[in-house]
Amino acid sequence: MHAYVDILIRSVVAILLLLFAAKLLGKQTISNMTFLDFVTGITIGAIAANLAFNYTLKSIYLIVSLVVITGTSFLLSFVSMKSRKWRTWISGSPTVLIEGGKIVEHNMRKLRYTLDTLDQVLRSKGIFNIEEVDYAVLEDNGMVSVLKKEVYSSVTRKDMQLPSNTQSFPVELIMDGAVLEENLKRNELTREWLEGEVQRKGKQISEVFYAVRGTKKQIFFDFYDDGIQKPIDRE
Repeated sequence: MHAYVDILIRSVVAILLLLFAAKLLGKQTISNMTFLDFVTGITIGAIAANLAFNYTLKSIYLIVSLVVITGTSFLLSFVSMKSRKWRTWISGSPTVLIEGGKIVEHNMRKLRYTLDTLDQVLRSKGIFNIEEVDYAVLEDNGMVSVLKKEVYSSVTRKDMQLPSNTQSFPVELIMDGAVLEENLKRNELTREWLEGEVQRKGKQISEVFYAVRGTKKQIFFDFYDDGIQKPIDRE
């Protein structure tokens, strides 16, 4: 019984320490990772796993190791913020894959980046013809940024000299059937106003699954009863 209790305690401690480390290191640790984020993530994950289940190592050793790794990573992140030279070495730097519509073979070979991978990335961005690309850059987080040739670029409202409309950040009003009172208060909205908007749809608050005020202050409602008789897919 003691062994199970020990595993329980060590596992909980491991999770809490991982959460603390992730909070300290920032959101970039769980987003598109740089070299430093990748190495840090793997290392603290391995240490946390040993902390949870490896009886041959004392808990205090693993906790100290986890703290040291987190602290070192935090320090390196701070140094990279202060020095561009160190940032390039620690996190890497962008590499041009396509320049002026021409594939830069030397950079591709240096990175061991294949044409198949490049084609796949371009397709994921809705580009099926490589001739549409003017520049493509492999960023230090592993993502590829693409600039299309001007003739293939999408037309904007500015290009057409159309007036721009003011947009606002979306505000969630109801989520999972619960009214988000704090969001209403923060945006100077009232529950009475929300109830009125719902009643315009011939519904009640209790029937709403999700509601949001969009970028143009339009209201979108999703109701529990969608009225879909034969859904295309049902899990």
